[in-house]
Amino acid sequence: SAGLLDLLGCFDLTTFTGLKQVTTIKKQPITTHHKFPDQCDVVRNQTQQQERQQLPMSEDGTENDKTGSSHSRPSTCPSYFRWIHEDLRPWRETGITRGMLEKARNNKAHFRVVILDGKVYVKKYRKSIDTRDVFTLWGILQLLRWYPGRLPDLELMFDANDRPTVRSSDYKGQQHPAPPPIFRYCSDDASLDIVFPDWSFWGWAEVNIKPWAKSMVAIQEGNKMTPWKDRVAYAYWRGNPNVAPTRRDLLTCNVSDQQDWNTRLYINDWVRESREGFKNSNLENQCTHRYKIYIEGWAWSVSEKYIMACDSMTLYVRPKYYDFFIRGMMPLQHYWPIRDNSKCTSLKHAVHWGNTHLDQ
Repeated sequence: SAGLLDLLGCFDLTTFTGLKQVTTIKKQPITTHHKFPDQCDVVRNQTQQQERQQLPMSEDGTENDKTGSSHSRPSTCPSYFRWIHEDLRPWRETGITRGMLEKARNNKAHFRVVILDGKVYVKKYRKSIDTRDVFTLWGILQLLRWYPGRLPDLELMFDANDRPTVRSSDYKGQQHPAPPPIFRYCSDDASLDIVFPDWSFWGWAEVNIKPWAKSMVAIQEGNKMTPWKDRVAYAYWRGNPNVAPTRRDLLTCNVSDQQDWNTRLYINDWVRESREGFKNSNLENQCTHRYKIYIEGWAWSVSEKYIMACDSMTLYVRPKYYDFFIRGMMPLQHYWPIRDNSKCTSLKHAVHWGNTHLDQ
């Protein structure tokens, strides 16, 4: 698409010690109101470290640190930030060695990212699905522009496939080596893969999904079109059921001549949508029901954030996988949990409860 060509036009790739340097066209730093505030521990600590490096030494040879303790103010970090420490816990005692990193490469990583002195270098090992790798790298470049000078030098391996591969059972006990540190878009309770925001936050050109900032604005406008109480009083889902048995099972809950489970379920044919210009899959036009169902596909689904942004009650079918932010969400506060082993009755109960408690 034209948007993707514009994106690729922003990249300048030059060979550097076996890697490719990734830079962007020089632009003014991004000004936005959506940055994490400096009260967030992560941002504040990085800022203070940068400020301390610029402070002159006092007469007794110590630093004149006037930035204050990181514990003197309450944190305003998003709730999912606390999971960062949990995801890195397997390497807390050993640290991460060069050998571990190379093992992650052998674990079928798609690409390596190196950030050095504020510049990004990348080495690709194999082709990813669609343009996942391109948009993931684009997100990292934007991060550098949002927080210039705050990203430390680092090196990481990234697997752009869906399901986690680093099984925790393979690395239990002192006789086993430390697991390879590999980043991906989701993980589960039996795995040690490190979760990272998925590529669609920066766009998914193949299915006409815009970057999250633009999608969120469009969905917010769609929300204004119909107040919640005036929306269709059923649970809505649209997607591809062929990617997972749990989705095919969900279709048995659709309305029929014999039964109405308070659901309205639709199959999305992406091939047909592409041929017809995606006219039936605009995200902002799908906020018309009081309830929206989230259910996993082959792994977690990128649809999660769009469903939860719709200002409808999210009916969240019990998942196996998690992405980077869902662990910060609370049941009955951010979503209504749905049993996976009895979807139909669970969905019907949730919709009935909502329709009989409209003010709650």
